Amino acid sequence: MTTVADTSNKTSFEPATHGFDVARVRQDFPILHQSVHGHPLVYFDNAASAQKPQAVIDAVKRFYETDNANIHRGVHKLSVRATESYERARIRARDLLGARHQEEIIFVRGASEAVNLVAQTFGRANVTSGDEIVVSHMEHHSNIVPWQILCQQTGAVLRVAPVNDQGELIFEEYEKLLSPRTKLVAMTHVSNAIGTIVPIRDVIEKAHKVGAKVLVDGAQAVPHLSVNVKELDCDFYTFSGHKFFGPTGVGILFGKKDILEHMPPYQGGGEMIRSVTFEETTYNDLPHRFEAGTPNIAGGVGLGAIIDYVNALGFGNIAAYEHELLAYATAALEAVPEVRLVGTAANKVAVISFVVDGVHPHDVGTILDQYGIAIRTGHHCAQPLMARFQVPATCRASLAFYNTRQEVDALVAGIRQVVKVFG
Repeated sequence: MTTVADTSNKTSFEPATHGFDVARVRQDFPILHQSVHGHPLVYFDNAASAQKPQAVIDAVKRFYETDNANIHRGVHKLSVRATESYERARIRARDLLGARHQEEIIFVRGASEAVNLVAQTFGRANVTSGDEIVVSHMEHHSNIVPWQILCQQTGAVLRVAPVNDQGELIFEEYEKLLSPRTKLVAMTHVSNAIGTIVPIRDVIEKAHKVGAKVLVDGAQAVPHLSVNVKELDCDFYTFSGHKFFGPTGVGILFGKKDILEHMPPYQGGGEMIRSVTFEETTYNDLPHRFEAGTPNIAGGVGLGAIIDYVNALGFGNIAAYEHELLAYATAALEAVPEVRLVGTAANKVAVISFVVDGVHPHDVGTILDQYGIAIRTGHHCAQPLMARFQVPATCRASLAFYNTRQEVDALVAGIRQVVKVFG
């Protein structure tokens, strides 16, 4: 097999013009310093699940070594310490999103559970036959299927806002879908498949004018953008920990307090109750009303640690570096004649979808893996969007702040080898 440029783990990285020290940052991520099939790992699958810095690994390890106990109900020292650590993470998440109240932050398993929670609580209580729910053509399946289920349960209608050939929301068509029948708009902030940044503040403003509530899927936005739910004025916002360089199995649902207070519980069990008799149950206050059972305590602690870590790097520094890396990667891929980019929005994060002429994406991914290059191939849980672009699947290289130009060069060299194999 031909050797691909073996530069991804060297320390002579080109410095970004704004001084972001990617070489130092990479030292915080132990998983990056390994070989795959004899080549340095190049990890470009961050949109599926991002890697974890040592600070997160240490926080989770420390919890299990010193504080492991169930939370909220125990009076012994370990339980008190575990509760304090978990609730500090809630405060960090509140501050990360710019929420007003700690009780507006609900721990969930991830963005998918959060969407289902809203669908089966707010949705079941407020959506009836003939009402409409609006989504966009670029939604992840997790922000489509729960609303289809709700429509089947209630007789509501799902409406879809289209995107243009660049993968951008056609805002005028979105506006036309809004009416007094619109009860909810559920829309991604950033497309997981093509990286488009949706003008979500304008989406929210228009929806509120017709009396609709808005849920924003921020799973792909929070790792790249500074988010402030007060400024956006969204009613719900959600993200997953594992896409934000934190643990798996934990995420956040933000909801406006006055809305959450009128929503019925999502699940029954411990912690979400105040008192129980066989005749009647009284439910707990926010946010615990929506947090039945023992949560992923270590995951919450790890989420708090990654929020601290990213805040120390600075969202402005991260965004500037990733923007520069995206521009470099886009130009490098466009220079390969056999590569066609899918989704070329003017405003996007560092996610690049592409196809290679005459080669199935799975074959591209399989060959790149032999060079230690990890990308995602398939429909990315966005089959309607793939159909919109008339492709069954794409190759997706999703970049993070620990990726480098040298890794982009390795990707391009690998793709050229793919072209040779199938040429």
